[in-house]
Amino acid sequence: MEHYLIIARSVTYAQRMQRVLGRAGIRSRIFRAPRDLTDRGCAYAVQIPDTDLTAALTALHRESLDPVQIFLTQRGTFREVRP
Repeated sequence: MEHYLIIARSVTYAQRMQRVLGRAGIRSRIFRAPRDLTDRGCAYAVQIPDTDLTAALTALHRESLDPVQIFLTQRGTFREVRP
């Protein structure tokens, strides 16, 4: 299964994103972003199913929460996506 990783600037920002996504009915999970995905020393990622990207970005934008980067994960590989 494919997922999107939405990179946040901090764990607190990722938690805010997760709350907004939850209110929009989108299941998500927070974890530390893989080091090779970002130049930030301590970035966190919010993982969502691949079918929910448009709804997730709409919900985040409505709350003025902008992701740093977005990646599509496919079988252990990452591909950056431009929103």
